[in-house]
Amino acid sequence: MEMKILSDSDDRVVRRIRMLTLHLRGADQSSTDMAEEGPRNLAPVPCARANRVSVITSELSSYMRGNHRDVQERIFQFFESRPDLQTPVSISMEDHRELCMRQITAIVRDCGIRPFRHLFDDPDKYFAIMEAVGAIDMSIGVKMGVQFSLWGGSVANLGTKKHKDKYFEGIDNLDYPGCFAMTELFHGSNVQGIQTTATFDPNTDEFVINTPNDGAIKWWIGNAAKHGKFATVFAKLILPSLSTESNVTADMGVHAFIVPIRDMDTHETFPGVEIQDCGHKIGLNGVDNGALRFSLVRIPRDNLLNRFGDVSRDGKYTSDLPSINKRFAAVLGELVGGRVALAYSSMSVLKVSVTIAVRYSLLRQQFGPPEKPEISILDYQSHQQKLMPMLASTYAFHFATNYMVQQYAEMKKSHDEFLIGDVHALSAGLKAYVTSYTAKSLSVCRESCGGHGYAAVNRFGSLRNDHDIFQTFEGDNTVLLQQVAGDLLKQYQKKFKGGTFSATWNYLKDSMGSYLSQPNPVTSRWEGEEHLRDPKFQLNAFRYRTSRLLQTVAVRLNKHSKTLGNFGAWNRCLNHLLTLAESHIETIILERFIEAIKNCPDRSTSVVLKLVCDLFALDRIWNDIGTYRNVDYVAPNKAKAIHKLTEYLCFEVRGVAKELIDAFDLPDLATRAPIGLRSQAYTSYTQLVGF
Repeated sequence: MEMKILSDSDDRVVRRIRMLTLHLRGADQSSTDMAEEGPRNLAPVPCARANRVSVITSELSSYMRGNHRDVQERIFQFFESRPDLQTPVSISMEDHRELCMRQITAIVRDCGIRPFRHLFDDPDKYFAIMEAVGAIDMSIGVKMGVQFSLWGGSVANLGTKKHKDKYFEGIDNLDYPGCFAMTELFHGSNVQGIQTTATFDPNTDEFVINTPNDGAIKWWIGNAAKHGKFATVFAKLILPSLSTESNVTADMGVHAFIVPIRDMDTHETFPGVEIQDCGHKIGLNGVDNGALRFSLVRIPRDNLLNRFGDVSRDGKYTSDLPSINKRFAAVLGELVGGRVALAYSSMSVLKVSVTIAVRYSLLRQQFGPPEKPEISILDYQSHQQKLMPMLASTYAFHFATNYMVQQYAEMKKSHDEFLIGDVHALSAGLKAYVTSYTAKSLSVCRESCGGHGYAAVNRFGSLRNDHDIFQTFEGDNTVLLQQVAGDLLKQYQKKFKGGTFSATWNYLKDSMGSYLSQPNPVTSRWEGEEHLRDPKFQLNAFRYRTSRLLQTVAVRLNKHSKTLGNFGAWNRCLNHLLTLAESHIETIILERFIEAIKNCPDRSTSVVLKLVCDLFALDRIWNDIGTYRNVDYVAPNKAKAIHKLTEYLCFEVRGVAKELIDAFDLPDLATRAPIGLRSQAYTSYTQLVGF
């Protein structure tokens, strides 16, 4: 028995040495070395051996890019033909704002692309357009989102036919540039706490829009400082008493109103409307953010966006929804498209930054064995572990955000109640998770490119600065994750009331029973590669973690609420709740990745996607290995095997990194960084500085 243990230990040491040797020798000798290792090694399963994975980039790219690549190529070709519309590396705030407006106008009027129509007829195409323009300059994407998704979307989704008839065409052709005035100086995420008022005056059949104090000034309003002529203003609807003998008023909750802010002809600010410029920002300086204060500004009663609540000529309020909270939820539910756009756009930013970092890491050579040529920095294990899980995550996010867009499009068609709730939770969670991950990854990409990553022309600074606000607007990420956790807890309660689960949470039906039982002492020790790369094991591990987090936080909340009250208990368990939400979103992402592999029609493409998916899943499990170890879901030997296999999968993905990056099909106009070009990177770089 002792001899057997000694033999196993020696064998593991030899296998580890051989694996490390592969990193130094490169993949060309991998076939021979793997054959020598025998059946007990940690080499990948046959479909993913480094020398046997073949990537047909055109097939992978075709599967990735969807049905609307034609409109993206049309945008890229248009900007290629118009150097005057391309954003220079160095530009002042004022010039950037004017250029950004010219860029959007040119897309609509010269290129003939009308994004606003697609937002309703074909949302998938709308988001494809947003991805393309955002790759050219993120300010274009954000300003376009303000015009069409926020200002235009609020009119179309919160208004009725009379509003669409009056405003749709002007929004679509940019005759009516507008703003979305929700956030206030004192209130951002807590929209129900906003203080701006809209008081109905039955004598004149008007609403009076008023900013009661400085805390109620509308703040960070895109399009307001320079170009906007209208604003959708969110305010508390105040109705006076119908009795002439009473001064009592009724607060009907937050509603949206169309408020003209500048004259259509002269562009002068209307009386009672005060607009100030929020000034230079960390990023996105092509977007003109402003602050709005209203001093008893009168607007017609018809300017109330009255889909969910209306006021008659005599001051009577009517709504199909019985309470302020239900009306508020309905209003916010119709504005979910902004979160969908941010999650999708953030994924696109990650594609660009990973492309630049990986291409440079393949190009840059540094050190190597004695008397041998220098090797690519991506051949170093440490560099692989920085960038390859990030590349795998980019692919995972691609399929998850595409699924979210499809669900959003279906929701807009069907108006199905379950689907509306599903998309709301999914968009909140993905927006928070993807934007946070991308923000961290941008810094890692910059560092992985060394000093050259610090050059402005190589874009990491502008990408990082422009993207940073994605974590905050359309809902602060911490707040959005709390919404996801809250929805999970509602689903948990339904479990015990015999209710129906919506699609996103469907896995909880089984997991709350089976996954919360005592971990199997046999499977917790399985360390074979076939088992670790089995999608069933990976999904079960993700689901188990989410289910256990859900159960334990429910118990904690129940315990603390008895002494601290509901709010105090929630605050006491807040970090636990955020971890729960992130775990759930990771589970959904993995599910969509696995589903995308199953649906892939090309065998070689599905094989390489499976390799990438395995890295994503095992890297996430390893990053949270403490959770699995604490409950004995993973035994020590299995944890070591997961770590080893994750390292090796990084090495394997490195072998096809170029093809995986090329499959994003980003033109040089989109990446633009000299160190991230498809070819002649150093030549372009030196020419830019004058050599």
